[in-house]
Amino acid sequence: MADQYQSREERRKQQTAKSVQKSKKKPGGLVKKILLTIVALGVVGMLAGVATFAYLIKDAPKLNPKLLKDPIASKILDKDGQLITEVGAQNRDYVAYKDIPKVVEDAFLATEDYRFYQHHGIDFIRLGGALLANVQHGFGSEGASTITEQVVKNSILGPQKTVKRKIEEAWLAYQLEQKYTKHQILEMYLNKIYFSENANGVATAAKAYYGKDLKNLTLPEAAMLAGLPQSPNNYNPFNHADLAINRRNIVLSLMYQHGYISKSEMENAKAASVTADLVKDSQRAQNEKPYDPFIDAVIDEVKKAGDFDIYNDGLTIYTTLDKNAQLYVDKILNTSEIVKYPDDKFQAGVALLDTKTGEIRAIGGGRNQQVSRGFNYAIDTQRQPGSTIKPVLDYGPAIEYLNWGTYQMIDDKPVKYSTGKTFGNWDNKYMGPMTIRTALQLSRNTPAVQTLQQVGLERAKGFAVNLGIPLKDIYESYAIGGFTHGVSPLEMAGAYSAFGNKGLYNQPHAVRKIVLRDGTEIKTAPETKVAMKESTAFMITDMLKSVLHPPGTGVKANIPWLPVAGKTGTTNYTDQEIRDWNIDSSKAVPDAWFTGYTTNYTTSVWTGYSSRQTPIEPGDNQKIAQYIFKSLMEYMSKDISTPDFTVPSSVQAVKIEKGTMPPKLAGAFTPPNEVLTEYAVKGHALTDVSVKYNKLDPPSSPSATYDQANNQIVLSWNYNDIPGKTVQFDVSASLDGGLEQKLSSSSEKGLKISNPTPGGKYLFKIVATSASDTSDPATVSIEIPNPAQNNQNGQSGNNQNGTGGTTPPATSPDGSGSSQNGGTNSGGGTNTGTGGTGTGSGGTGTGSGGTGTGSGGTGTGSGGTGTGSGGTGTSGGTTPH
Repeated sequence: MADQYQSREERRKQQTAKSVQKSKKKPGGLVKKILLTIVALGVVGMLAGVATFAYLIKDAPKLNPKLLKDPIASKILDKDGQLITEVGAQNRDYVAYKDIPKVVEDAFLATEDYRFYQHHGIDFIRLGGALLANVQHGFGSEGASTITEQVVKNSILGPQKTVKRKIEEAWLAYQLEQKYTKHQILEMYLNKIYFSENANGVATAAKAYYGKDLKNLTLPEAAMLAGLPQSPNNYNPFNHADLAINRRNIVLSLMYQHGYISKSEMENAKAASVTADLVKDSQRAQNEKPYDPFIDAVIDEVKKAGDFDIYNDGLTIYTTLDKNAQLYVDKILNTSEIVKYPDDKFQAGVALLDTKTGEIRAIGGGRNQQVSRGFNYAIDTQRQPGSTIKPVLDYGPAIEYLNWGTYQMIDDKPVKYSTGKTFGNWDNKYMGPMTIRTALQLSRNTPAVQTLQQVGLERAKGFAVNLGIPLKDIYESYAIGGFTHGVSPLEMAGAYSAFGNKGLYNQPHAVRKIVLRDGTEIKTAPETKVAMKESTAFMITDMLKSVLHPPGTGVKANIPWLPVAGKTGTTNYTDQEIRDWNIDSSKAVPDAWFTGYTTNYTTSVWTGYSSRQTPIEPGDNQKIAQYIFKSLMEYMSKDISTPDFTVPSSVQAVKIEKGTMPPKLAGAFTPPNEVLTEYAVKGHALTDVSVKYNKLDPPSSPSATYDQANNQIVLSWNYNDIPGKTVQFDVSASLDGGLEQKLSSSSEKGLKISNPTPGGKYLFKIVATSASDTSDPATVSIEIPNPAQNNQNGQSGNNQNGTGGTTPPATSPDGSGSSQNGGTNSGGGTNTGTGGTGTGSGGTGTGSGGTGTGSGGTGTGSGGTGTGSGGTGTSGGTTPH
């Protein structure tokens, strides 16, 4: 038993020992498994990466030596798909590596790829930094392309930024490094890049900017050229010297940082002027292409559309150009056949758009341009807009946000800005209350400022920004165009086109789409956006129509057979500028504008001189912008239909009584020449009706009777009392069709007229009045009986009674009168007749002397007399017995 027990114990110990041994082996086995798993996953990942890489590069194009050496020009097509021109390979001076100066090579390596001679096409250190930036800020936010990759991108792939393209770029860069030397690759690069000024390649750029061979460039000049490729147009020292000098100095700092130059060399080069040694304007390439101003817009848009190089990428660019319009604009500006100019230095910028789409049809970049792609007065100019801004910043927002009608009354009176600063109208006069239509038509300043003050600066700013006017700030002086920063004709044309397009804004654009060499299409036309209500657009348009008709300021731009709207604008010199620059006339201006549109086309024209110090003198020269507008719009509108602007359902016509402030609807009795037809936003039209010319109801049931007993006419009528009004009645009368005389004015509804003329026919008129209101007259007539004359025979003969003179009787404030007949005579006696006497308002009195015959007697008659207000009396004669 004991032996068995021990053996069992021993066996237990042995089993325990084995268990311990097994447990000690487990940690080592787990690590091994983890390591094997990681290796397996790494292999799988690597295989997947290789497979993915292989998949992504399977469609990569092959290296083409011709593409590497020769840039591909881009084709520019007009709106009908017809070729305008090819941009690119025409202007290139090729330079071999052996002829590239060390200072030029160093400048470009320090800026673009300072580890160029250390990597094999891909700079993994730079790539890591770029990947981090892209994770933080989004793919494409920072590039990591080496010079080798840039050669591949510019020659073969194009500028698209996608993961697939980036991998293809790296793969081809590696291949490129295997087939070509570093010097060959750098030579390809320096001959391929674009430098603005239509200069392709560094040797061409040296001549374009400095008029010298590449070998003669100084350190500051080489640094300036090395800084250009990142953004050639923006860093162009001819146009943007401030940006160019900053960019050049960055390049110099990089050259010092990477050991290419010393600190003193850097500091001396930074102190050099960036413009002093540039080619003079008179020596720059002549502009012989009428399409150049439009090509300016195309190049700018292609640049904004992506990382494209229009001079090397072999793009096909579909534009909006109307070739005939462009040629006509060129003819207007550069000949005297259509518009007369005061001198050759007088400048103009013209932008012509399709009103409905915002597509640019033509660009007039200036007159007598001396350089190719020089300053473009339609795009680059930034001048104060003057009164052309009033629809955009003042009256448009007032209709949009305050629901003003075109009849809104505003007082043209002296006012001040909220700061207390004074300003006035262009003619230093004030015209009193007027509609905003009239204020815009006559270009009055004080109503415009008052309107902006009521709208509010921020709402007005937002309205303008929605129309493409790039306002960063706003002040009350902006209401009349006193901008601290200017605008271009292209921007003004874009803003106005929205008024003609029912409130829809399309950013002006010259490019419809870009097609890459591989057939990829990139749509570039901006999306349409709602900038304002349709009611606002129509009402501003209708007001702007008035500007082109007398007494508007834009009558020279009117085209009688076209429905056209527009606005003039001029700017002013300050008193300080007049003194400092010796400006002769207070009416001279630095800028004159006209911007207008039809339903088809919108045109904005700026005129002036390159320097504000040269004024446009008073007179017809300040109308040249209108003449250009009229000529171009007539040309564009011939042989096509131009519909009028239609009244939208959100607008209603209203009849307004002139001079009412606040405005009131015309009343039923407002005279036609006192009525204006205006427009209101539906639901916000006036309800108050003017009572200035209202008529009262006429008196009713007029009656006239003759009271024989009292020898008087009794006149009466009826009238319904009007609550709140005191009504009086003006009574007038005429006798036998004679002059009408006022008899009375009282609140009584009746009148008595004493001693009427026997046999007289009276016509009475009764008119109700209350303040300025009147009624039509109520009329009634009456004829007074004429009694038979008394005739008696005298003893020795017959003697006839004499009839005294009479005047139209009246009982009125003007006077009263009566008439009586003379006496009678019997035979043998003496007959004396006394003519009647009378008084009356404006009456006449006549009396005829009595006549009589008698035996032995005599008859005499005293002629009647009549007196009254304006009355006369005549006496008859005597007759002997």
